[in-house]
Order: sequence, then C-alpha cells, then structure tokens
Amino acid sequence: MRALVVGVAFALSLAIPASAAQDEAALGRATFAKANCVGCHKWHGNGGGGYGGAALSLRKTELDREQIIHTVACGRPSTGMPYFLRGVYDEDATEHPCYGFTRKDVTSSDNHVAEAAVFLRPNEIEAVADYVLNNIKGHGEPNFAECQAFFGDTSRVCETYKPQSAHQMPTPSTIN
Repeated sequence: MRALVVGVAFALSLAIPASAAQDEAALGRATFAKANCVGCHKWHGNGGGGYGGAALSLRKTELDREQIIHTVACGRPSTGMPYFLRGVYDEDATEHPCYGFTRKDVTSSDNHVAEAAVFLRPNEIEAVADYVLNNIKGHGEPNFAECQAFFGDTSRVCETYKPQSAHQMPTPSTIN
C-alpha cells in the first residue's frame, strides 16, 4: 500500500507546477529549521558537533528518500538522532515499523532513541527528505547562494560565504 501511495505521489509530482514545487521546497526548508535539524546538521547539512553529538553530513549521505524518511520518523538507536513521528514506538501499535522496537525497548540504554522536542506530520517528514535530497545531498561545500536561499538575502550570517572580488584579494604588493 505504501509503495502505491509513493508511486502515485511520484507520478503526480511530475505534473506539479513550479509554484507548487517551490512551496514544497519552502515547507521542507521551514520544517528542517522547525525540527531543529540545524542544531546538529547545521543549516548547510555538513553536520559536525551539536547538542546531540557529532551529526553526520547530509551532503555526503548515501541514504535514499525512503531511508531518510525512516531515519527522521524513527530516529537512530544509540545515537543522538531523535525520532519525530508521534506514537511510532507506542506499545499498542499494531506494527512496530521502527526496528521492531516498542517504547520499552527504546528507553533502555542499549537501544535508546531520544524523543524529539517537536513531532512532525508524515507530510512534513517527507518534505524534509525531499529538501535534503534536492538541496543538500551531493552538493559541494556550502556557498553564498545556498546560504541566502536558507536565511534570505538580507541575512548577515551569509557574509562569510560571500565571494571575494578580485579587488579585495591581497596582492603581493599589499601584503607587506
């Protein structure tokens, strides 16, 4: 059933007008910030140290869309990656889609999975996965344009990514 839904969603996505695709990208970016993915993975997705530990680089990830969705929904046991889908580890769930674990399993020290500070709806989780795939994964080092796309073109945060013009570069005669 899930494969059918994903297949239909993919087919429909081929006919989505540009404004709808832009809205989806905006939802993914906003959810990436709302869920505080930036706290560990940083705005650019390169990862590094954060409150949850050393987050992996989403720019270098080998995960596909379904794997990203699963990771965001379920978290990762014994890491700082929390789960974002409400009720996914409930004892009374008919299935236990996340590693076969229940809440009792994920509260043990061996399989601990932190609960996120904010839960996401399934469409938000999918939007984050699509945002990562379309805007972060496989991209080189973060740049000025990406920073402006994330923060807006008036943010001073992006100044460190601004390209240096030729007249601002030191020349051999100005170095001494």
